[in-house]
Amino acid sequence: MQLFYSPTITEATEIFSFDKEESKHIIKVLRKKDTDILHVTNGLGFLFTTEITLASDSKCTVKIISFEKAPPSKFRLHLAVAPTKMNDRFEWFLEKATEIGIHEITPIICDHSERKVINIERFDKILLAAMKQSNEVYLPKLNNAVTFKEFINLKQEGLKMIAHCEETDKRTLKSVLKPNQELTMLIGPEGDFSEKEIAMALNNDFIPVSLGNTRLRTETAAIVACHSVVFINEE
Repeated sequence: MQLFYSPTITEATEIFSFDKEESKHIIKVLRKKDTDILHVTNGLGFLFTTEITLASDSKCTVKIISFEKAPPSKFRLHLAVAPTKMNDRFEWFLEKATEIGIHEITPIICDHSERKVINIERFDKILLAAMKQSNEVYLPKLNNAVTFKEFINLKQEGLKMIAHCEETDKRTLKSVLKPNQELTMLIGPEGDFSEKEIAMALNNDFIPVSLGNTRLRTETAAIVACHSVVFINEE
């Protein structure tokens, strides 16, 4: 199944048109024509079956034939991850985490962060492309970048964890995870969290966890955490 995206389509929609960029891709690149069937999601769990009524490369129009909604997952994972020095590594994390099944991502700027500015519009496009490629119908929520302190002061529901590299008492991630939890995990920059940040997290009820015996890159640690949570929730 090839999946298309429109954020404006709802259960009440009967007819709608794709924007110019998507219309051109559908008609010129994919060579779709009138009466062809397209599957569309709004990123909110809905899968719409539609039929092309106007095969225009500037305004491809379709009518809704039917729709269904996928049930939301019984767990929820929010990763707060420090942007990597090399931008392509963070983009790789965004793509793979979307394919695996993450729900929310917040870039956090830490004391040891080497990258403090991100392109949120580009990141959004990567999430969208990964959702469509993997036939997912839920688009992960991507928040604007915030400082570590700002994030810690935000209210987070459920289990809260911090994965750091300091030689202190930590629990294994495996021992902490259980199915059907709401989880928030902090993943630090290449230089790890500062001692001040770790202390701040612990004072705010974040559990220190280990992701294994080897030292992982930021993006690798984030993927390990994401896959571990999804794996423990497989039915």
